[in-house]
Amino acid sequence: MKPSLLLFAVLSAVSTVATAQDGGAGQPSQAPRWGLGVGAAVSDSVYAGEGTRVTPFPLVSYEGERLFWRGISGGAHLLRSGGFTLDATLSARVDGIDRDDFGRTELAARGVDRSLLEDRDDGADLGLAGGWRGAAGQVEVGVKGDITSASKGYEASLKYGYPVQWGRTKITPNVGVSHLSKKLANYYFGTLPQEVARGLVDYRPGSATVARIGIDVVRPFAERWVFIGNVSYKRLPGKLADSPLVEKDTDGVVSAFIGVSRGF
Repeated sequence: MKPSLLLFAVLSAVSTVATAQDGGAGQPSQAPRWGLGVGAAVSDSVYAGEGTRVTPFPLVSYEGERLFWRGISGGAHLLRSGGFTLDATLSARVDGIDRDDFGRTELAARGVDRSLLEDRDDGADLGLAGGWRGAAGQVEVGVKGDITSASKGYEASLKYGYPVQWGRTKITPNVGVSHLSKKLANYYFGTLPQEVARGLVDYRPGSATVARIGIDVVRPFAERWVFIGNVSYKRLPGKLADSPLVEKDTDGVVSAFIGVSRGF
């Protein structure tokens, strides 16, 4: 399985590196900039039996006048004016899980026979993302929908952060929420019709809103190098925590990321 919290940590990290190398969000780069590095994400999976996972990731970013790439997502700047940006985005959704990656014993404790499950596929999302940065902090909003027919759902998100400069280190506490559509939540947290036909419980959580809180850290060093790190906590609403696919008594998950990158 590729937990979504790991994905969130990596996307946050690569986006932070890109912003640091871009010279400030909302301001066009003087020249296309590349960032190459490596990092590792750590997260407790929400799914029954997955446990803690440590995953290394390459950090690849590109910031051009019009196009950009940040890890496993990219897009095009539609508008950049002052502190405001509007982007068209294309991103991978790596929330998929093979049924064999679940713990058989842990699923059984939730009343689920692992052999009756289907795999949950990864997907790709197309969307729009807007951002505003000023003296009061930074706000990011976005909406993206599945274009691969995996879940056929969509996700809308809102995030606010307030950067604090401490010497050369920038620390950004942030809070946010993500709204998962009914189809998206049902696919990754519910049981599928074919599974119900085999005898599994019919569980469909419906649309759900997930709250999170986190902190990002960026510190440049040795001219073109940047250290980045973040830690976040996601609170699952009851309808997701009660899913028979989720680890018993799990209502929140912590994830973290550390890495280094060099700008070119």
